[in-house]
Amino acid sequence: MAESRSQSQNKAAGGKLYIVGIGPGSVEQITVKARDAIINANYVIGNSTYLDQIESLLGTQEVIRSHMGKEVDRARKAVELAKNSTVVIISGGDTNIYGMAGIVLEVAEHESLDVVIEVLPGVTAILAGASILGAPIVTDFAVISLSDLLTPWDVIEKRLNLAAKADFVVALYNPKSRKRQSNFSKAIEIIRQHKADSVPVGLVKNALRGKGEERIVTTLGKVMEYEDWIDMSTTILVGNRDSRIWNSKKKEFIITPRGYHKKYDY
Repeated sequence: MAESRSQSQNKAAGGKLYIVGIGPGSVEQITVKARDAIINANYVIGNSTYLDQIESLLGTQEVIRSHMGKEVDRARKAVELAKNSTVVIISGGDTNIYGMAGIVLEVAEHESLDVVIEVLPGVTAILAGASILGAPIVTDFAVISLSDLLTPWDVIEKRLNLAAKADFVVALYNPKSRKRQSNFSKAIEIIRQHKADSVPVGLVKNALRGKGEERIVTTLGKVMEYEDWIDMSTTILVGNRDSRIWNSKKKEFIITPRGYHKKYDY
């Protein structure tokens, strides 16, 4: 069967692969470049949950849906199609921060893929959550996932201990799931060995997704009171020794001073 003109043009021009972060899930939070890449792609590949979040951008592309746990399969399919077509593979949040960039580039390296590859960033959960809480991360911080699916728990424990001991602001991703009910409580126990119970803690669920967004401002000593409220869509931000809670007339904010007050009067 003869190839269509568009297929021939794609092969003549070579393919292109975009690894695209779509941020928290609302189309309004996607960068203009990421939006353009999605709209103009021949193929868009992604987890069905994330594809549903950008449904308004999908129309002329061929959409290939997958589900959680099939990241390697998605990466292989994207690399295969990118040899001759313009392909977008979707990553929730940011492409690098627990995103798809790593596995896609590993597969591309293994396959010696010889096309242009662009990694387009997205708003990750720590940034989305911080914007809702105020200013909790304007200084040094650490981001630690509590999922031990790919990282052994003893490694996670070591990182929690070191980050808390160094007094980083600590963001916790993937705190609880149906199969991982105790990792969050164990993480808080570790952090409390190095930080005071008065340190502010912010909990944000469905940050910037527009639907189901909720926030709680509390302290390290009281955060376990909300353990049942926490799920996989929750991001936890634990402040440092200088962080404080501002009870404004509208709502509570967490502020972590960067240090301007030590040099300037205001």
